[in-house]
Amino acid sequence: MLNWDDPLAPQPAKMTAVQAEVNATVSSNQPTPTSAYAPPAITSIPGGIAEDSDDIRRPTINPVAAKPINAEDKRVVNGIADINQLAPFKYPWAWEYFLNANKNHWTPLDINMTQDVHDYQHKLTLEERHVYENVLSYLTTSDILAMRNIGLAVMEKMTAPELQIYQARQVYEEAVHTWTYQHCIETIGLDQGEIYNRYRVVPEINYKIQLCNQRLASVLRADIDLTDRDELENFVMAYIFFAGVFEGVWFYNGFSPIFALQRRGLMKGTAEQLQYIMRDEVLHASFGIRVCNQIIQEENLKLDPKAIQHMWEEAEAAEEQYTRFLLPEPILGYSADDHIAQFRFIANRRAQKLDHKMPFPGAENALPWLDEQANLKKEKNFFETRVTEYQTGGALNWD
Repeated sequence: MLNWDDPLAPQPAKMTAVQAEVNATVSSNQPTPTSAYAPPAITSIPGGIAEDSDDIRRPTINPVAAKPINAEDKRVVNGIADINQLAPFKYPWAWEYFLNANKNHWTPLDINMTQDVHDYQHKLTLEERHVYENVLSYLTTSDILAMRNIGLAVMEKMTAPELQIYQARQVYEEAVHTWTYQHCIETIGLDQGEIYNRYRVVPEINYKIQLCNQRLASVLRADIDLTDRDELENFVMAYIFFAGVFEGVWFYNGFSPIFALQRRGLMKGTAEQLQYIMRDEVLHASFGIRVCNQIIQEENLKLDPKAIQHMWEEAEAAEEQYTRFLLPEPILGYSADDHIAQFRFIANRRAQKLDHKMPFPGAENALPWLDEQANLKKEKNFFETRVTEYQTGGALNWD
């Protein structure tokens, strides 16, 4: 029988026939109770509480008169509908996100990393190792931040369960992403303490993390009141940052240095795992942007255009510092200028989905191969990797 206090404890061996006979004999020699067990009588007391003869207080069960749930009563935040009742849906699109996310199931153990070990040890230049290691250093912390943001700061404030259910899946996916980076670090044989601590000691990585922490801390408070307009506006701005900037641009653009190595036939196992992560992150960003737009519409919010522009410019400044550290000199097929230009181009795309003014007018697509890389449309060799179609429900809409 399962031990509920320690589910991982070894299961006891099955009782043999001899043991069963011995136990039966011992049991038959025990004195028989003089009377059968009878539960104590329940007596009603005022206040809807029942009291038995042993003074054990138990609640009485009374019928509850309540109106059926009307989908139109639901809201993203500050709703009055029952948070425990999934349907009828007001946001069927949120349920579709959940269904699509489950078609995207994968784990890092599905990908063969043997060639990556050889590439890292024998083919990467010192500059390319620097890029590889610091991309992982940034990502290891970032996905935990994303998990905490959704799980602790956002999900509990949703008052429609179809939104929460997708976000619960999102929390799980962020955990899988963290597992992926750890799997890469362990497989390559990198120093875990050194890689994980870089975000604390490298200013260019730390600055990006601190920007995230500031946004997260402002909405993680237990006493936050979203019926207060100022608090609600701050919450939406924080959610826009995480969906539009953090996941929509920093993540989307942040994998591209590894994809540049993959395009040259290097670190293909790591890159394939990042392709899977990118598919998840685009869904996360798309969902978050849609939720933010829905809140703005339902609550008739008017966000400050100057605050929005400042957010994008602050994110660009942080990205430029990080990129100059990551790529002090170009590697073959990729440069810091490419990375920064692509940040601006993707930022404009996300801003348009948020109905913001484009923060970087005239930005051009510096990496036209990036969207194609993200789509993960390729044939797999049966003997090289697991044969699976990552997105079984058809292509995703990347915008």
